[in-house]
Amino acid sequence: MVLGKVKSFTVSYDCLNDSNVPVFASGDSVSGRVIIEVTGEIRVKSLKIHAKGFAKVRWTESRNAGSNTAYTQNYTEEVEYLNHRDILIGHERDDDNSEEGLTTIHSGRHEYAFSLELPQTPLATSFEGKHGSVRYWVKAELHRPWLLPMKTKKEFTVFEHIDINTPLLLSPQAGTKDKTLCCWFCTSGPISLSAKIERKGYTPGESIQIFAEIENCSSRMVVPKAAIYQTQTFYAKGKMKEVKQLVANLRGESLSSGKTETWSGKMLKIPPISPSILDCSIIRVEYSLMVYVDIPGAMNLSLNLPLVIGTIPLHPFGSRTSSVSSQCSMTMSWLGMALPERPEAPPSYSEIVTEEQRQSQSLEVTSARDEFEGPLFAYIQEFRFQPPPLYSEIDPNPDQASRTEERRPDTCPSR
Repeated sequence: MVLGKVKSFTVSYDCLNDSNVPVFASGDSVSGRVIIEVTGEIRVKSLKIHAKGFAKVRWTESRNAGSNTAYTQNYTEEVEYLNHRDILIGHERDDDNSEEGLTTIHSGRHEYAFSLELPQTPLATSFEGKHGSVRYWVKAELHRPWLLPMKTKKEFTVFEHIDINTPLLLSPQAGTKDKTLCCWFCTSGPISLSAKIERKGYTPGESIQIFAEIENCSSRMVVPKAAIYQTQTFYAKGKMKEVKQLVANLRGESLSSGKTETWSGKMLKIPPISPSILDCSIIRVEYSLMVYVDIPGAMNLSLNLPLVIGTIPLHPFGSRTSSVSSQCSMTMSWLGMALPERPEAPPSYSEIVTEEQRQSQSLEVTSARDEFEGPLFAYIQEFRFQPPPLYSEIDPNPDQASRTEERRPDTCPSR
């Protein structure tokens, strides 16, 4: 018998989103299929899967120990988030090459389903950095007698969701700085910078509105600028490695001596970037908005405003306009539109209670008098069937009210 060959061996995920991209979060179920396409027949000892998720950092540093001696120090660290194994065909032991317990796979395309649960504990978001990464994948291994195992691996993405609709991430960020330039014994006027943004949390694709005021009282020409920076920090063996990268920037107009420039919501768009990673012990990804003044021949005057890039976008009422005061003003304005300027009079008593209802109620009262007698019961019943007073916008006793006002002492000392 001529043994067949494996034409293709792949891993496929059951995607739950419209973009057909395997993206999951902590607690989600990851399901998929191992697809084997063969020509002829093959005999298989086992088909296994191994799901793995981990954060890993690695970098090297060269050091000199003398004039002719140098050595390299390696820094590595790893944190495991997921480790799951399962057998789809066959048994656990693969070390023997016996013909017992083999499974025959016939010619054609075959799919073997798998499923696993991601841990409920917080997971680090998938990330690829300069000195480290966070990766998740499922690897399948096909074991056959007298042959080396076939292996295939496919990664999937994990997002640890960050909801920017929280009080901390909706709080405004602001700062003020100034700087005086000196040249030998001459001192020029100061350069001042004030900047503010509406909130701390944003999502990719949003634009940050920058409110700033730059005043140049120096003798030099300066240029206001703004930039978003990503800071990657890696930790291993008590050491730290930091990488800072420019994400997006903008440039204002040149500002001559004695001039002032105001940014009334200048827009800086956030490109597609990785969310912030704040809960991983060996990798941190943080963002900041730097508003600065480029000063020729001197250190720049800069303000750093922290940012958090999240995954859950801003709700319609999650911005600063949904604060308590703004909500009250919105509610009052809505009520002002809903209520008429002049209220309508309530219906009369005869429109609510018909003559038949009054007669039936009178019969019930007559039957009840045998058990309850006395002036209190008569007063209650008389009040019960008494129609309410007539509604009127006009005071029926205007003279009496005016005399009451005349006798009332003036209690406001300012009058």
